Amino acid sequence: MDTEVTVPGLIQKAYDNLKAADAATALWALEEALKIDFEHPEVIYALKCVHFWLDRIKRLEGLPEAYDKGEFLLSQWKSYYSFLDRNGDGYESCQYAIRRFVYSTALQCFQNLLGEGINQHDPLLLLQVGRCYKGVGSYDQALKYLEQAVRFKRDDGETLSELADVNALLDEPRAAKALFREAFFVDPQKIDLRAMESELINRLRDRVAGLGYSGPELPEWIPIYGCLFGVFSVKRELKPVELGRLKQSIFSLENEIRSRPDTMPLLIPRLINRYFWLIDHYENVREDPGLIEETMMKIKIIDPAIYDRYIR
Repeated sequence: MDTEVTVPGLIQKAYDNLKAADAATALWALEEALKIDFEHPEVIYALKCVHFWLDRIKRLEGLPEAYDKGEFLLSQWKSYYSFLDRNGDGYESCQYAIRRFVYSTALQCFQNLLGEGINQHDPLLLLQVGRCYKGVGSYDQALKYLEQAVRFKRDDGETLSELADVNALLDEPRAAKALFREAFFVDPQKIDLRAMESELINRLRDRVAGLGYSGPELPEWIPIYGCLFGVFSVKRELKPVELGRLKQSIFSLENEIRSRPDTMPLLIPRLINRYFWLIDHYENVREDPGLIEETMMKIKIIDPAIYDRYIR
């Protein structure tokens, strides 16, 4: 029997066409497979996923600008995550094909905008292009655009995390660890954990989630345990201006926690992370041990369990 008229063959044809950004043929193949076995769980699941994105593709017609179309597509990942939470995120082959389809479609929207002019210096466009190249598996190209984006937005957790992820995928763990550590220091809430593809960060995320952290608290605790588990082990020396900002940030967080106890679930791990950075600095410059001990005592007061893990 021709493999293309079997359910497995039609499913594979659908996935191959999705990866080639041909959603119409993919949909046809899945519908043909459904005619053969209308209860096949993977066919039903894949059809739901394809229809989710085809519905979004239809909405692109109402957007006049290419950038808006690409940005809209990428913005729909959060809705898709909610969809997967309701329907399950099994069938890795399906999710891989969907990812390739969405990112290649968005990339088509962004590519022609780069040109040779001012857009080459647009960090948001560079970020989107780099993210799309990562999504289609072109990691070297992704690295190129994300490195350019970081030059313009050094203090952006989202851009830093994407660059870190690509470095990990390219088997550059030292750069990846340093960049992830930086990204989670700058702004954990801007990091899309479900968009991360590398085993390095996904294993850490799963370990921290296994400790009971979820929602907005999860990204705040990842750098804490990244340090405690030895994942965020690549550190750099702080410049004097950075040290000043770090101390000011610590002072502000301490005051906010005292005045607004309701913020503690998010701000305590953020503050501990800054204490870790300050201790690293003191150790690096061989500062007075008393300053290290003072900072350690602050950690002990706000979270004795983290203190105990840290000193082991």
